Amino acid sequence: MNDNIDRILKRGVTEVISEADLRKMLKEGKPLRLKEGFDPSRPDIHLGHVVGLRKLRQFQELGHKVILIVGDWTARIGDPSGQSQMRTMLSAEEVKSNAETYMKQFFKVIDKDKTDVRWQSEWFGDFSLADVISLTSKFTVAQMLAREDFSRRYKEGSPIGITELLYPLLQAYDSVMIKSDVEFGGIDQKFNCLLGRELQEMMGQKPQQVFFTPLLVGLDGKMKMSKSLDNYIGVDDLPNEMYGKVMSLADDLIMDYFELLTDVSDEELTQFREQMETDSVNPMELKKRLAREIVAELHSAEAAAKAQTHFESTVQKKEIPDEVIEISIDKLRGFHSDDETFLVKTEDVPNSDSPTYLVSIPLILNGVGLVKSNGDARRLIKQSGIQIIRQNGSKHTVFEDRDFIQIGDVIKAGKRRFIRIVN
Repeated sequence: MNDNIDRILKRGVTEVISEADLRKMLKEGKPLRLKEGFDPSRPDIHLGHVVGLRKLRQFQELGHKVILIVGDWTARIGDPSGQSQMRTMLSAEEVKSNAETYMKQFFKVIDKDKTDVRWQSEWFGDFSLADVISLTSKFTVAQMLAREDFSRRYKEGSPIGITELLYPLLQAYDSVMIKSDVEFGGIDQKFNCLLGRELQEMMGQKPQQVFFTPLLVGLDGKMKMSKSLDNYIGVDDLPNEMYGKVMSLADDLIMDYFELLTDVSDEELTQFREQMETDSVNPMELKKRLAREIVAELHSAEAAAKAQTHFESTVQKKEIPDEVIEISIDKLRGFHSDDETFLVKTEDVPNSDSPTYLVSIPLILNGVGLVKSNGDARRLIKQSGIQIIRQNGSKHTVFEDRDFIQIGDVIKAGKRRFIRIVN
């Protein structure tokens, strides 16, 4: 029991307030109410969120219950969380749709049977103006401006919406309504979580303990993982994509990811660190182990094994995978319906002895979902990241939006995305 508590409170933890009190509560064995809130301002979650979710699951394994608060009210306000501008307010329909997707991914990590889901509208739906004034009267503007991002924006003369100042108060009130024993959050949520602790005392409740987890650095190796920065690994990424993204990590992030996202033992992690320090291991081998661990947890061990085989054959050996998205000439013709130059005379194309088509590469890749937009494809082209692999094995790097393709050609976008042209 003590060993489990030590591991939960020490590994992958930034700060606990108060650790002594929480340790005592865990030893007493009384089921605790663990507050986890999320604002469904976006539909998806990534590995940065998983760091905290894994901690919640560890508490669940000790017999404690997660109270998941769906911030259907605060999402419509928008917590800046260190951002430098106000967030756009969302409609109730957008919030509901995002929440459904979010929870599906949430329960990939968290035990659904040991979780109660609560929507803020349960208590804020009937909140009157008198209730708002009563809540705001408990805190001062000076207290709100003590929050780092508000303080910075105020000094810079950047706008701060009154609705944004309400956000921390509403999050704090959530703790009161569910009688939270422990609130979980990234260290960037420290101000909000401590405000909840303070409000509980004002309302005659025992103040919650607060459990802060580190912010996971994203794929760029610099900033915290974020969808807006496009440096993330999504919980719903397909196994091959997830595995490949992990393999793209900088070597100096390997140990942090092992510690925060896997159950590999501390003893084995110590061994890995020593091997890294003495250059007695190829970092790629550790990354393969890391990628298998992460894919296995969020998908399955079988999916992880297949993803590794796919990576080794397509990236390391630079082979084309057996299973490739295929697109027919008829489908391509639909993309280029207004393009009279779609079918090109064979004699006009160098080294060609079969039907050849002049196509928009961004249009194809975006049309089948291999890129997010035509602009993403154009950026890949500028980076020499798109190749056409001919049936004879020769490779041609795409340098312009429009290029020649033939039946049987494979278009490779980046390192892991392929599409074959079929009749």
